[in-house]
Amino acid sequence: MTANSTSPKTQMKQAKNDTGLLVPLLSEVESSENQITNGASISGAVLNISTTMIGAGIMSLPATIKVLGIIPGFIVLLGVAFFVEITVEFMLRFTQSGQANTYAGLVGESFGTLGSIGVQICVIITNLGCLIIYLIIIGDVLCGNQSGETLHIGVLQEWFGIHWWNSRTYALLFLVVIVMLPLVLLRRVDSLKFTSGISILLAIVFVATSSAMAVYAMWQGKTQKIRLFPDFANQVSTFDLFTTIPVFVTSFGLHVNVHPIRSELGKPSDMNSAVRISLIISTVIYFAIGFFGYLLFGDSVMPDILVNFDQNSDTPMGQLLNDFVRLSYAIHLVFVYPVMSFSLRANIDELLFPKRPILAMDTARFVSLTCVLLAVSYIVAVAIPNIWYFFQFLGSTTVVFLSFIFPGLIILRDIHGISTTRDKIMAVLVIILAGVTSFIAIYTNLQSSKSNK
Repeated sequence: MTANSTSPKTQMKQAKNDTGLLVPLLSEVESSENQITNGASISGAVLNISTTMIGAGIMSLPATIKVLGIIPGFIVLLGVAFFVEITVEFMLRFTQSGQANTYAGLVGESFGTLGSIGVQICVIITNLGCLIIYLIIIGDVLCGNQSGETLHIGVLQEWFGIHWWNSRTYALLFLVVIVMLPLVLLRRVDSLKFTSGISILLAIVFVATSSAMAVYAMWQGKTQKIRLFPDFANQVSTFDLFTTIPVFVTSFGLHVNVHPIRSELGKPSDMNSAVRISLIISTVIYFAIGFFGYLLFGDSVMPDILVNFDQNSDTPMGQLLNDFVRLSYAIHLVFVYPVMSFSLRANIDELLFPKRPILAMDTARFVSLTCVLLAVSYIVAVAIPNIWYFFQFLGSTTVVFLSFIFPGLIILRDIHGISTTRDKIMAVLVIILAGVTSFIAIYTNLQSSKSNK
């Protein structure tokens, strides 16, 4: 029986009576009838999807443009966005034809318990890594960072001097407890649409301010030399180009939040439109920050571009702009954190407690799991203050599986008999490209690590 021939109420009952792999852990506390009547709007979905994508990945885009050059960088950016749109459409089409209400349940329909557990493990590793990255970047902005012998001063040290209370440990602890904890305790992802709207606005402000600074520097003749193509003669090898693709893949990693956002839409069919609008918004923002960030800092651009904005300015206004750019994006990441936390919490609960009631209805389980995840991300972010390790690992492994390989395998398995020949060709192409790119990126990073020792 397809989803089209079953009422929403019947679908919900069937999902609850299944093996636990298909339990809709992110469903509303309300009944399914109220969920449809008072469902989330497409604008709220666009805001939450865009917030999911415009996270920490944007910080490394200028560095990837530096390696690829502007023209290849733009082509790769569009290519990744194109394949992401295709794989999300695969997921939504098979979700509509089946009974699954989570990503793990969707893959579980095609590949059983092992497939479902594989998705859950990838989501847990990916989202927990992203949450740690967010806290690391926020810590860099507020408390600074040390790269080799170079010390980058944080905004708090710059304003108040270096004290125990504005160290990374205490500043992040205050932020986690006072600001983030109330947000991650919200039980509906649609409740975050307003903070997501602020988050997107701050991201746009960050990009606009950075672009204006680059244009002003260009007007004064102070911009750095940029390249349209890779510099094979001096710095870049062919294999190095593949190490940049995982950064783009991580930046477009929206797949883990497709189901929780879709489940709260008044019309789930609107999800396709919401994804396309969000991809357009994100692509424009990504290229703008990649181009203008590279234009502003040239070959000196850091893997985390926010670190570049700690440089001393010739004027108080210039220093104020530097601080404004850094703080605007740090606050943006504060609001991205709870959106990414939703699917992480749900998949851990689905993996550990497949037979228990809906997570949002069990207060003790919901609160304890939320607090544990927040504490773990905080502890790791304080202990390992370097985002590049996480980007290299996530973009080459778990994110690739979630974004490309699992959706492609669903199409090839085709348990509902709805895949066309074109779908299967695209699925094979996506899987091959993802696999080859990831293998080369991992190999190149390992060789680079050995040579640096």
